[in-house]
Amino acid sequence: MKTVKAKILVDQPITEAVLDEAIERGKTRLRGSLQATGVSFHQQSLTVSFEDGTGVLLPVSHYPEFDNFEDEDYASLKVGISGTALCHEEKDLLVSIAGMISASKSLMSMAASVVSSRNGRQSSAAKAEAARANGKKGGRPRKVEITQ
Repeated sequence: MKTVKAKILVDQPITEAVLDEAIERGKTRLRGSLQATGVSFHQQSLTVSFEDGTGVLLPVSHYPEFDNFEDEDYASLKVGISGTALCHEEKDLLVSIAGMISASKSLMSMAASVVSSRNGRQSSAAKAEAARANGKKGGRPRKVEITQ
């Protein structure tokens, strides 16, 4: 088993440079993920809005966390934890938005389809070189059926 030694020393003094670096790391991390900006409730569904203008509609009947909620409780639901969770203070509820989306079979199927499509379009340097080499030879060789 590999042992990993902690790199962050808790007794290091906090300077302006250290704080600036931490803030920059946080901004970089925030830019790399989709953050929810709002949540609303109508017709027994939660609409979670994201910073890029997109949103997702999640029926509350699929999530047992909301079984004891009344209509007025949904009005107090807020986006928290840097846009990654839905929070309700009075009910002491904290629900991951990614977890809610991953619990939806249809949304996960769509996500898998999108990821597969994107990955299929990617070309590595080796793949591009092989395609050029095959092109110089007249293209991909035809498959020959061997009959016995």
